[in-house]
Amino acid sequence: MTGRVTRSGSKRSAGTPAAGASEANGADEQLPSPPKKAAVAKHAEYTLFGIENPLLDISAHVDDAILAEYGLKSNDAILAEEKHKSIYKALEEKYKVSFGAGGAAQNTLRGAQWLLPPKSTVYVGAVGKDSNADRLRAAAAADGLRTEYMVDETLPTGVCGVLITGQDRSLVTDLQAANTYKPTHLQTAEIWGLVENASVLYVGGFFLTVSPESANLLAKHAASTNKVFAMNLSAPFIAQFFKAPLDELAPYWDLLFGNESEALTYAESHDIKTKDIGEIAAHLSKLPKENQSRKRTVVITQGRDPTIVAIDGVVTEYPVIEVADSKIVDTNGAGDAFTGGYLAGYVLGKDVKECVRAGQYVASEVIQQSGSTYPKVKNFEFK
Repeated sequence: MTGRVTRSGSKRSAGTPAAGASEANGADEQLPSPPKKAAVAKHAEYTLFGIENPLLDISAHVDDAILAEYGLKSNDAILAEEKHKSIYKALEEKYKVSFGAGGAAQNTLRGAQWLLPPKSTVYVGAVGKDSNADRLRAAAAADGLRTEYMVDETLPTGVCGVLITGQDRSLVTDLQAANTYKPTHLQTAEIWGLVENASVLYVGGFFLTVSPESANLLAKHAASTNKVFAMNLSAPFIAQFFKAPLDELAPYWDLLFGNESEALTYAESHDIKTKDIGEIAAHLSKLPKENQSRKRTVVITQGRDPTIVAIDGVVTEYPVIEVADSKIVDTNGAGDAFTGGYLAGYVLGKDVKECVRAGQYVASEVIQQSGSTYPKVKNFEFK
């Protein structure tokens, strides 16, 4: 596996230690900016289209006992099995809970909208016909995100238990109505009109558990019209147990996001013989690609370690914004927030360095809030 690796101001060969790297001013300039055809005019409406599983988050700070009771890891994301179904009631009975709009891609689009002009984002997924769906609509609207949900009257709106221990969070998702999304909804005149209007199409990886067919419709539309198809690896179990639909979409990735755990699991499930995150990102960036008009960009976050960006085998590391431990409230949704900030910069035609800066800023603000919420005041301007 080959690939040149640069850090902000320094350069090293792939897989070698960063320590002792030689200085290389302007290394970021070697990375291509988003292509002009993909960039979106600042005042265009609903340029960013997202789809996945809308959920009502039920969040609580918990102790280790409930993790042990339900067989959960402190920092993980799973789909609820039958043995987990009672956890949502248990959270409300044993702990102080808060409710919020959730679902990874919905949180990402809320984060993108936070930095974008009004009416820039639209999100699609399936909900029930109930008060929780109304709560989701209201919460999204308050953040400026337009929602066009498919309504399943036979099932309740999906929920996600967010169990917070220290700075870790364990996510337990019961999809319910979100699991019923149909391509026929995507293909209605109103919804497909939004797809045709958008310039960037974003699919959260969790959606592969629900409607891979819908994801493929979006991917193929993006390739055939030279739009940007963006996706997130979302959780380790996606690469483990939904490998086939993930690989089917791989040729269409223009932008791919993930974190270090997801990258490592992808490498293991695809027999990539390295645990070096930069090398994994470089490998992903060089996979066969359907739309040859732009190079693939792979973005891997690593918590407090540098953010990795790989383009055509060239990897750059960007140091993160430091947030003091005393200010960190909840890391739930940090990755979704980063992706939202990055996408906001991308649809505005910003270069890679600026997109990363936006992503890191949004993530750094979200982890200082309770739940995946965005402050009313932001101290960020694109350069």
